[in-house]
Amino acid sequence: MTDPLLPGPLVDDAWLAARLGDPGLIVLDATALLPSPRHDGDHRSRSGRAEWAEGHIPGSRHADLTGELSDQGARYHFAVPAPEALAAALQRLGVRDGSAVVAYDSGGGIWAARLWWMLRSISVPAAVLDGGWQAWEAGGHPIARGDETGGGATSATPVTGPLTPVPRSGMWTGIETVRAVSRGERPGTLVCALPPGGFDGSAPTRYSRRGHIPGSLSLPGRGLLDGTGRFLPAAELAERVGTVLKDEESPVILYCGGGISAAGAALALTLLGRQDITLYDGSLEEWSQDPSRPLVTGT
Repeated sequence: MTDPLLPGPLVDDAWLAARLGDPGLIVLDATALLPSPRHDGDHRSRSGRAEWAEGHIPGSRHADLTGELSDQGARYHFAVPAPEALAAALQRLGVRDGSAVVAYDSGGGIWAARLWWMLRSISVPAAVLDGGWQAWEAGGHPIARGDETGGGATSATPVTGPLTPVPRSGMWTGIETVRAVSRGERPGTLVCALPPGGFDGSAPTRYSRRGHIPGSLSLPGRGLLDGTGRFLPAAELAERVGTVLKDEESPVILYCGGGISAAGAALALTLLGRQDITLYDGSLEEWSQDPSRPLVTGT
C-alpha cells in the first residue's frame, strides 16, 4: 500500500509538477459529469473524457468511472468492478506492478477520491491531487490538450505491464451489513456524505425516494473542503469531523447517493488517521430501490 514515491494520500500541485515524467508515476483524470437532479429520479451521468481532452495535466490519461471502471452489470451506477476486472481496466491505462497513481478531477475532488479508494482496495499505491485541476491551472503549470497525453504518446497506447490485484478486506460494505447496523443488530456508525438537502430530503434526489438510512449521521463531503477545493487544514478538518463523529464510534460506514462523495469523506478521515472506515458501494441508489427499506427525512 505504501510507496516511497508518494508522501501520503494527498499531494499538492507543486509536488506533482516536480515529478511529472517519472516512469513510476501514473497520473489519471477521474472526472465524470453528474448534474444536479431536476426532479426525483432524474439520474444523468456521463464520462468526463471530453473535458479531459479540452485541457489536462501532461502525461495524464482519462479514467472513465462511468465506463470500464464500473461494473456495468450492477443494479446501480458506479459500482466497483471485481478486483480482476478493475486491475485489467487500470492496466490498460498504464498502471502496472510497481507504479503509483496520482488521481485528480475537475469536479471538486470526489471523483479522484473515488478512484483513490478503488486503487487502495486492490493495494495499488495512490494519492489525490489536492485542489485537482483547478489547483493545477492556478499554479501556472503546463497544460496538454486534445487526445495527446503531452508525453509523446496517445492515450490509446500507454506503456503496459502486469498488474496484480491484492484485495484488501474491509474496504467495501454490502447492503445486509448496512441494514444490520441501521437496526442496531451489529456495531457500527452510518455516516451520510450527501449535502444537507440530500440528507434531510428537502432537495430532489436522483433516486427513487428521498431521505437517509435510519440511524445515520450527516457529514457532507464537500463541507470538508475550502473555497478552492482543497481539504481543510488538519486542525480545522478535525474540528469539522469531530462535531459529528467521535473517536469511539467505530467502525464507520460511509455512504452517499452513489459512493462518490462518500469516498471524499473517506479520504478526509484517512488524512485524520482513522483506519476504521468502510464504504457502502451501493449507497442510496441501491438502498432506495426496495420500498421495504426505510428512509428518514428531516434532520
